[in-house]
Amino acid sequence: MDSTDKVVIAVDGTSGSGKSTNSRLVASSLGFNYVDTGAMYRTLAWYCLDRGIDVNDEDAVSSTVSTWGAQLAERDHALRLEVDGYFPEKEIRTAATSAVVSAVASYPAVRQWMKDIQRKCLSFGSMVMEGRDIGSNIFPETPIKFYMDASLDEREQRRAAEGVIEDLAERDRRDSQRKANPLVVSDGAALINTSGLTPDQSSAMMLEYIKKKLSEQGGPDAS
Repeated sequence: MDSTDKVVIAVDGTSGSGKSTNSRLVASSLGFNYVDTGAMYRTLAWYCLDRGIDVNDEDAVSSTVSTWGAQLAERDHALRLEVDGYFPEKEIRTAATSAVVSAVASYPAVRQWMKDIQRKCLSFGSMVMEGRDIGSNIFPETPIKFYMDASLDEREQRRAAEGVIEDLAERDRRDSQRKANPLVVSDGAALINTSGLTPDQSSAMMLEYIKKKLSEQGGPDAS
């Protein structure tokens, strides 16, 4: 498959808006790879904690990301970062990792390293990539972009149901105000508010939009 034949579907949005669930459903429906860029930042945050690296020391974290040797791996149509062949699936979802990932993700050197590795994901094939700067920074050229949101109350309820207690209002503030690639609604993004919607309903809306976009471009059938 030539790179021009590969499709990138960019899904950005707030924490708890349903990005991950909907992105997985859409990727599965289309037979595309799924990429959770937030998990990549979490993997670096876990690595720093595991190695005793001060996550508030920008120089230390920036030096770490340039030398830690993480590699892309494809497992069951999902792309992720592995360190020495290990993916810390449970560790990256702990409260300790959640508490520091925003700090780690705010450093320009980290975001540049992640941008480089995330763009390399396209070499594995068409994909649905979700995060906070995919449409605005990682793949601004893709014509298929979404921005997902939901009410703060509903997002907090979803996180609580997952066993995660997080100050989402503060997380929104940090993500939208960071200097390096803040969370924004990228140009041309379709807005999806998932408040009151089931994942099947919201993903169906996304698939209908994708089908229309691919038809306009003469791309692969998304039916």
